[in-house]
Amino acid sequence: MPRVKRGFKARRRRKKLLKLARGMYGTRKNVYSVAKRAVFKALKYAYAGRKQRKRDFRSLWIVRINAACRAQGIPYSRFIHGLKAANITLDRKSLAEMAVNDPSGFEAVLAKVKEAMVSVG
Repeated sequence: MPRVKRGFKARRRRKKLLKLARGMYGTRKNVYSVAKRAVFKALKYAYAGRKQRKRDFRSLWIVRINAACRAQGIPYSRFIHGLKAANITLDRKSLAEMAVNDPSGFEAVLAKVKEAMVSVG
């Protein structure tokens, strides 16, 4: 019975997985069975990280807006309530960008918010 050499498909599949394992330490980068576990775990973390990044950025924007608001004597929660009362539809990302890079524009928005809060009550 002749010897069977494995086909190229298995090799191609292994090479694809080992390519994903590049940059890992030790046997994780060149031993298929170890690399397979490491890559699967890394892909799980990457999936979770893509969701987490959205939460992290939102909390960063809130911190920046809160700092800019408190410098003007109004807490974040009242500022957001005032935005809704003033019917201003800027999102937190643009508000945070404005607070950092355009303080005069942010103060103008804050003035509108304070004006709307006075009229609401």
